[in-house]
Amino acid sequence: MNRMMVIGTGSALPARVLSNEDLEKMVDTSDEWITTRTGIKNRRIARLGEETSMLAASAARNALAMARLSATDLDMIIVGTITSDMGMPSCACLVQKELGATNAFAFDINAACSGFVYSLDLADKYVKADPGLKILVIGAETLSTRTKWDDRNTCVLFGDGAGACIVTGAAGNQGLLASKLFSDGSLYKLLYMDSAPSMNKELFRTENDGSYIKMAGKDVFKYAVRCMEGAVMTVLEREQVSIQDIALVIPHQANIRILKSLAERLGVADEKIYINLHKYGNTSAASIPIALDEANREGRINPGDFILLCAFGGGFTWGAVLFRW
Repeated sequence: MNRMMVIGTGSALPARVLSNEDLEKMVDTSDEWITTRTGIKNRRIARLGEETSMLAASAARNALAMARLSATDLDMIIVGTITSDMGMPSCACLVQKELGATNAFAFDINAACSGFVYSLDLADKYVKADPGLKILVIGAETLSTRTKWDDRNTCVLFGDGAGACIVTGAAGNQGLLASKLFSDGSLYKLLYMDSAPSMNKELFRTENDGSYIKMAGKDVFKYAVRCMEGAVMTVLEREQVSIQDIALVIPHQANIRILKSLAERLGVADEKIYINLHKYGNTSAASIPIALDEANREGRINPGDFILLCAFGGGFTWGAVLFRW
């Protein structure tokens, strides 16, 4: 059976660090309040020249270097994002232009924090159809552009960054073993972001007070833990793999309480849950690929390891992916 394997990972983060102490000067909050409730100490905030597409392209270059490929070797580019530089063209097309990936076609996926997991699942379908394809899969966000900076309940959470991987076909037992995606649009009002106001007066909505993230945190917490647990158990049962066989779980880096509750419900030891939330905050679709790249470069992932990715995001969207590295 042909499977999709990862042959290179990369990440890119803005230079500017926004600490909890910095936020204390902006809103009514404290380092203790933020750390206790979220586990976040710092987050990265983009500046000029660090737009979503530019961060995505930087992460892609690092992944290409690890894979020992050039941009012209790529057949396809998928970017999971909700914060593309503009409404049109897609962020993926801008990445293609920046890299000079002239042989690739490109498009975005909007699945919020699940964007990278959704993108991997789709890339897997293409690779199964044509194992020789070389696909660049990216999760990239500049959530600082969609954060209401005077709302202390949300502004402490989000950061900017990008992560990428290069995937292609592989024979044998390596690669993506199983994936499962879910969504429930009926719950979108618990976590959503409006678009720019309509230019069509008939479709103008007065309740649209800005294109920034709105979230009912307690409700999101409840669904996030339960849904990710369910997705994880689905892929494990499908492949008859025990949670004790998993070498590393890389979940979406949303909130330390969510991550600890998920680990407890799954019965996973703390050292098997990869966490970098304290350094970067919630970077939405970028969080899993950034963590995957860091874990890979730190030697936390070895050939033959079972690696589990899981995410939950606005929409609602959620899912899980199981790899044998």
